[in-house]
Amino acid sequence: MSKKKFEPNIVAFTCNWCSYGGADLAGISRIQYPPNAKVIRLMCSGRVDPIMVLEAFKNGADGVIISGCHIGDCHYVSGNYRTQIRYQALRSALQSIGMNPERLRLLWVSASEGEQWAKAIAEMTEQIKKLGPNPIKAGG
Repeated sequence: MSKKKFEPNIVAFTCNWCSYGGADLAGISRIQYPPNAKVIRLMCSGRVDPIMVLEAFKNGADGVIISGCHIGDCHYVSGNYRTQIRYQALRSALQSIGMNPERLRLLWVSASEGEQWAKAIAEMTEQIKKLGPNPIKAGG
């Protein structure tokens, strides 16, 4: 009996205006990338509450991506600055609970950067494969 190969479950919180468009462009353009990311569309990356990220991990995500407009291009002026601050705090929080902060990634992608989106998903998938399953999900 062979052991099932680990495939990471990645949750991607995306901003409606830029990064969701980039993910959509990657799909429309048929750019090949792993199907591991489950996209959650929000109006702004600044709306990603740290509790949402922790809940994603608690509910079995092996990795989480927070993706939004490039700095200075936020449709809500300062949403992505807020995201950047929360991201740093979340990485510290993950480390303090014994989880590798590399399981969380911040990504700036515009609606015209489908290839960048696909590349980031592929990189994150490979990174999480190296880290293995979420230790919380595995009962750690």
